[in-house]
Amino acid sequence: MSITVNLYYTGENGNALKFAQEMESSGTADAIRREEGNLRYEYFQPLQDKETVLLIDSWESQQALDVHHASPMMQTIAALRDKYDLHMRVERYVSDDETTQDDKFIRK
Repeated sequence: MSITVNLYYTGENGNALKFAQEMESSGTADAIRREEGNLRYEYFQPLQDKETVLLIDSWESQQALDVHHASPMMQTIAALRDKYDLHMRVERYVSDDETTQDDKFIRK
């Protein structure tokens, strides 16, 4: 069972994108990607909302996510969120590892 958290960072004057760019340029995002249990850590920008950046953050387990949340890395992230005055909306998904018929709708 994996856990995916979608974090929508919203700010003003392009601050959400500046935040994501600093996360990448500072090496913070890469350090998170190297954490044990991290499956995905990627930023995207919705086409219809230039003041929001979406982070898709996936982990192997709740335990791996808890270790990440307890790490000093969270202080770095919180400081950057404050620097850019960002607000957040969160969606959380847990995989069910169930085989579905969805493959017939996916072009590979």
